Amino acid sequence: MSEKLVETSLSDAILTVSLNRPKKLNSFIEPMAKELQQALAEAKTNEDVRCVLITGNGKAFSAGQDLPEVVDKGDDYELGDTVRKSYNPIIKAIRHLEKPVVCAVNGTAAGAGANLAFACDIVLASDEAVFVQSFSKIGLIPDSGGTFLLPRLVGLQRANAMYLLDEKISPEKAEEIGLIYKSVEADRLMEEAIPICQKLASMPTKGFGFYKRAINQSLSNNLDEHLELEADLQTEAGQTHDYQEGVQAFLEKRKPKFEGK
Repeated sequence: MSEKLVETSLSDAILTVSLNRPKKLNSFIEPMAKELQQALAEAKTNEDVRCVLITGNGKAFSAGQDLPEVVDKGDDYELGDTVRKSYNPIIKAIRHLEKPVVCAVNGTAAGAGANLAFACDIVLASDEAVFVQSFSKIGLIPDSGGTFLLPRLVGLQRANAMYLLDEKISPEKAEEIGLIYKSVEADRLMEEAIPICQKLASMPTKGFGFYKRAINQSLSNNLDEHLELEADLQTEAGQTHDYQEGVQAFLEKRKPKFEGK
């Protein structure tokens, strides 16, 4: 039986998803992208999953696209097909998954691998990691949401430098400029990430889903549209079990027991 390119495990309502091509620095080939898409689809439909943790096995998080795979497809192959089939579904799945997604970047995150991390809700990185776009070295543009997310995370000038100058960003610098949430010592990465996931999984995750929906639409709405959306989503949130439980727990001066419903 062939080894899985993406490993998954479910514990305490946390679905841990690990990229598993360590000898290839977790660079993406189409089958690995498909397995990651399937894992995210499972997270969406499985009610037992209330938080997702994405990381990588080995010394790298992901070196991005495995170039020989696309080069070997021949001159007639269009790179946009790989973007549409492999990466766009992953980024959309992360952003539209109405559950929190935490990313623990254990090592180098390059190209599409870096932009996959930036699409997640909370990103922690080992102090041995490095973030780099890599695309400009081979005449390509940032994909996997790179031209969309990077300017919104760090501003146009910094995004320009990351791409045009192929600027390498340390985890400490990434935290400083708001590219990630937190840089941690390498041997403590999962010790930091798992408690965050545990906390998120125990909270009103149904409301988190509404929050992600609002954040996503804020990227295209005008102010009036967005204020109306907030009102609509607040109405939905107010009809959830978690809201009722939160209010009741507050009135009874006890700790709430949220179910993500």
